Amino acid sequence: MNKIEHIGIAVKNLEESNLLFEKLFGALAYKQEEVESEGVKTSFFMNGPNKIELLEATREDSPIAKFIDKKGEGIHHIAFDVDDIVLEMERLKNEGFVLLNEAPKSGADNKLVAFLHPKTTNGVLIELCQEKR
Repeated sequence: MNKIEHIGIAVKNLEESNLLFEKLFGALAYKQEEVESEGVKTSFFMNGPNKIELLEATREDSPIAKFIDKKGEGIHHIAFDVDDIVLEMERLKNEGFVLLNEAPKSGADNKLVAFLHPKTTNGVLIELCQEKR
């Protein structure tokens, strides 16, 4: 893993949260998009070299809706940049980590993504991200 790619924050209302984070960072979101397959709308903010992703559920059965129902708004995941997501998934699986998906899937911000089960990472949802080529 190369670096932290972004920190994902689950929010109930993306529009209201965008206003809050615009005030916090003194900058507008640089990108907004919907990932229909995950049932989520996202906004991305830059803060120096750091990227923050806000995530709002678009349907009640989405992972973000379930997270908010269970834990409320807050940090949802930490994403790490990887050079080769398939190799990294295999390496981590061999190290005993449980993957939530068996193959990379398309995510926001032009990324291939995969997730590690929080039960194997001290309760933290870890996302692996690779730029789509």
